[in-house]
Amino acid sequence: MNRPDPPFRHLLRLTDRVGVLEHAEGVVPRHEHGYCTDDIARGLVVTCREPSPRDELVVLARRYLYFLTRAQAPDGRFRNRLGYDRRWRDEPGTQDCWGRALWGLGTAAARGPTAAIRAESLAQFDSAARVRSRWPHAMAFAALGAAEVLGALPDHAAGLSLLADAVGVIGEPPASTAWPWPAPRLSYANAAIAEAVIVAGWKLDSDPVLRNGLRMLEWLLAGETHRGHLSVVPVGGWGPGEQRPGFDQQPIEAAALADACMRAAAVTGDTRWLDGVGMCVAWFLGDNDAQVPLLDERTGGCCDGLSRTSRNRNQGAESTLAMISVLQVGRHVSPVQR
Repeated sequence: MNRPDPPFRHLLRLTDRVGVLEHAEGVVPRHEHGYCTDDIARGLVVTCREPSPRDELVVLARRYLYFLTRAQAPDGRFRNRLGYDRRWRDEPGTQDCWGRALWGLGTAAARGPTAAIRAESLAQFDSAARVRSRWPHAMAFAALGAAEVLGALPDHAAGLSLLADAVGVIGEPPASTAWPWPAPRLSYANAAIAEAVIVAGWKLDSDPVLRNGLRMLEWLLAGETHRGHLSVVPVGGWGPGEQRPGFDQQPIEAAALADACMRAAAVTGDTRWLDGVGMCVAWFLGDNDAQVPLLDERTGGCCDGLSRTSRNRNQGAESTLAMISVLQVGRHVSPVQR
C-alpha cells in the first residue's frame, strides 16, 4: 500500500483567522463549538515538524503561536476553551492544555520555520515551564516539549528540571510483567506517558528510567497488537481482564504510539521499533479491526473514531491532526505492504 504524504487541506479548512475550530459535521466546521488550546498546540507541533513548509503552513504556525500567547496567563498557566464569540470559557490551569501548549511551544522553539517563531516560542515556553501540574498526562506532554527544547539547547535548565519532575509525577511502573504501567487503567494517548519516561531517562542520563520507559512501551505495543494489526485502547480506556478489542478507537492513541515508537528507535538505535510506526500508519489506511480507512483522501481529513464495523463520518481537529502527525512520522519507515 502506498503511503500518502500528510495532507493539510482539511486542517486549512478548519482554521480561520483565530485558530483551529474543534469540531466538524462531516467536513463542515462547527463554529458553535469554538476553539481549544489542546488542538492549537497540536497544530503548532505538526506545522513546525513539516520540513520546508509551504508559505500557507508558515502562516498557520504563526496563527497558532499567537493563539497560545493569548491563552497563556501571566503566571504560565493556560486557558483551554475559546468560544467563537472570542470569549474564554474557562480559567487558566495546568491540565492537559498546559502540557500540550508546552509541547507545541517546545517544538516551535526548536523547529519553527522562522527565527521570530523560534524566539517567541522559547520565551513562552520558559514562562510556562515555571509551573507544574499534578496530572501525569499534562506532565508527559510538557516533557515532550522539554525534549524538543533540549534537542536544540542541551543545557536548558528549565527543560531538564521539567523532565525530572515529569518522572516523579508519572511514577515508577510496577515490576510486574502482567501490568507494568504506573496507573491501574489505560486511558488516552497512553504511549505519550511511556515516551516521556523514555526521553527523560535519555536526556537525564538515567538508565533505570530509560529501561522503565522502554518496558512500558514494549508492553503497550504488544497489548495494542491484535492479529498482526494495531488495535488501540478504546475511548473508555482499558483495564486488566476487560475484553479486547474495544471501541470506539481514537486516532489520538495511534498518534501517541507512533511518536513513542519513533522515539524509542532514535534513542536505542533499534529499528524494530519502526514496525510499530508502520502499524500506526497502516491503522489509518485501513489495516485495523474494522478494515476501513480513517484517512479520507478525498477531503484530506480523518474520521473521528473507529467502531466495530465502520468509522465516524465527522472529521474534527483532533483526529485530523493525529493523522497528519502519524503520516509525518511514517516518512521514516518503509511503505506499508498489504
